[in-house]
Amino acid sequence: MSIPQTGGGPVERREQLVEYLASGCKPREEWRIGTEHEKFGYCKDTLKPLPYDGPRSIKAMLEGLRDKFGWTPLDEGGNIIGLAKDGANISLEPGGQLELSGAPLENIHRTCDEVNEHLREVRAVADEIGAGFIGLGAAPHWTHDDMPLMPKGRYRLMDGYMQRVGSLGTQMMRRTCTVQVNLDFESEADMVQKLRVALALQPVATALFANSPFLHGDLNGHKSWRSRIWRDLDPDRTGMLPFVFEEGFGFEAWVDYALDVPMYFVFRDGVYLDALGQSFRDFLAGRLPALPGEVPLLSDWADHLTTIFPEARI
Repeated sequence: MSIPQTGGGPVERREQLVEYLASGCKPREEWRIGTEHEKFGYCKDTLKPLPYDGPRSIKAMLEGLRDKFGWTPLDEGGNIIGLAKDGANISLEPGGQLELSGAPLENIHRTCDEVNEHLREVRAVADEIGAGFIGLGAAPHWTHDDMPLMPKGRYRLMDGYMQRVGSLGTQMMRRTCTVQVNLDFESEADMVQKLRVALALQPVATALFANSPFLHGDLNGHKSWRSRIWRDLDPDRTGMLPFVFEEGFGFEAWVDYALDVPMYFVFRDGVYLDALGQSFRDFLAGRLPALPGEVPLLSDWADHLTTIFPEARI
């Protein structure tokens, strides 16, 4: 999951939100591909999930990758919660799923090489501490209580909120993994075409790569339990988005949609402030209960966009 953004100056006009999206347009020769790769870690002897702390843990994995392969650590509240190197990041999903957020690369062959190198590094560290990793859409055996919540402020806020909306949100946080692709676009029209194709193809991709038929150690009746979880998670921020296929869709329509997705937090001075369920529209008007009298920074908008989880997004 995304590392918090900083800076960017105050948002004084709604148009700045549209301009932020439009600033992603790039000429074709500058297009890149980025992939995100998540996997579950476990203890080889007990087959239990890796805890955050201890000699055989997520923390030990991050420290091993730092020391053995030259990654730069990223800390929050005195805890190592991520790594960075050469335009790529390694971060933690809420239940300790280890995620590579790859660098923007020129083609699929280079991103394939990047993932394979990452997996080699992960295995080298994991073998030293008696850990293993597995790439599945959902945890096949472990219960919610088996999965530790990582020490990140945004996850503590999300965990409580997810228990109040939908019925499977905390399962998504702690017990699912995925692989994602990030693509550039040349113009607003190009973005619209790509987003529509991505949404239309998502059910096909789910069927092709379904690999989560187990829950609590038994068959669950689904080829993709991960997909089932996402259908009952939080209707305000998930789903297929029919409005994307309407005539006239573009950056403006996405801003309108995102403004109505309830907020999770505001990040200030290294702290996640509770803004659960509050309105970014109120934030624009200086009426956010979490920060009364303040208007958002552009980084707050960037953070908010990362808390929207439809089947494909800008």
